[in-house]
Amino acid sequence: MTPAQTGRVDLVGAGPGDPDLLTVKASRVLRAADCVLHDDLVSAEIVALVGPQAIIVNVGKRCGRKGITQVEINRVMILFAKAGVNVVRLKSGDPLIFGRLNEEVDALEAAGVPYEVVPGITAGFAAAATLGVSLTDRRTSSRILILSGHRAAAGEDSRDADAWLEAGRADTTLMIYMPGRDLTAVRDKLRGAGVSVATPCVVISSVSTPAQRVTRATLAELSRVAGVEAPAILLVGRSLERANCSLVDKISAGAAGAWIDPAEETAIEFAGEQFQNQIDRRA
Repeated sequence: MTPAQTGRVDLVGAGPGDPDLLTVKASRVLRAADCVLHDDLVSAEIVALVGPQAIIVNVGKRCGRKGITQVEINRVMILFAKAGVNVVRLKSGDPLIFGRLNEEVDALEAAGVPYEVVPGITAGFAAAATLGVSLTDRRTSSRILILSGHRAAAGEDSRDADAWLEAGRADTTLMIYMPGRDLTAVRDKLRGAGVSVATPCVVISSVSTPAQRVTRATLAELSRVAGVEAPAILLVGRSLERANCSLVDKISAGAAGAWIDPAEETAIEFAGEQFQNQIDRRA
């Protein structure tokens, strides 16, 4: 008898929950998998896309399996792959953002198991899309800083503390994952870093799902935002000012400003003529 050929592992991002936000490649890999090991935060609608031939195992740490560890998850992936099974390790959001990807890759490489990473839409980008705002704006916000609120509450080393100090720059939009139900600790960290108390903040839980909940506040008001259900993300920064304005405010602001540079009007009109000519030819 010849030994079974080693399978492979695809480390796949499931996105924030809406199956329509799953990438085409992730959907294809899911349907072809022999085994899917998924996090508890992966939505049931996405798990339902798995092919009927596959073994589906919930390895989430929120589903009552208090004893499950990352080491055990690594071991299960390797055992299946060594038995010739093609495995999908399905992670919520993007596995490259707070997804313990390196730990799993290290284990797979040490065991000689081939793998591929399939990125997903991370919750921060999906949240910004839900709000209809850009996380960057050449007028106000030229940087994005990604932080973990969980570590802020639990304590961090000097490198984490330095990262939070960077949050004080006025040109920065913050994406804070796992901010917790009590946002007081996060607020205090940001105020200590020099973030203005008037800075717009938006907390979004269960991004892109029917249970999505959006709460808008300023940094000064953040501690009064209570009972935020996980999974949640906190966005902070001047680029979110539009998200915290009413529709009337947005329209008024647009009407008040000269949004076309008069020096460019001639060029715009000329380009418009070209487009109109193309339209006329198609008609």
